[in-house]
Amino acid sequence: MKNTIYTFILLSIISSHNIFAMDIEMVANSLNLSAGSKAIMQWKRVFKSERKMKRYSINGLDKETKKRLEEYLIDHAIDSDKPTVAGGF
Repeated sequence: MKNTIYTFILLSIISSHNIFAMDIEMVANSLNLSAGSKAIMQWKRVFKSERKMKRYSINGLDKETKKRLEEYLIDHAIDSDKPTVAGGF
């Protein structure tokens, strides 16, 4: 019985972590980064420069979040196939 309870608690914690995990778009918004504000090459330069990452407060993120943020910003850059535009519908 105890093992079942511990298993249930563990699964609940793991599930809640996934449910409450921050969406990468929310991370970008929290850093005041708009994907459509730069071209693909500009975002690539930001992530290659420690100074630029510090300027945008990206340097404080963990490695996986940085990677996902870079992918999101490049995928939605102004010159991408699916740009994010402020006030867009």
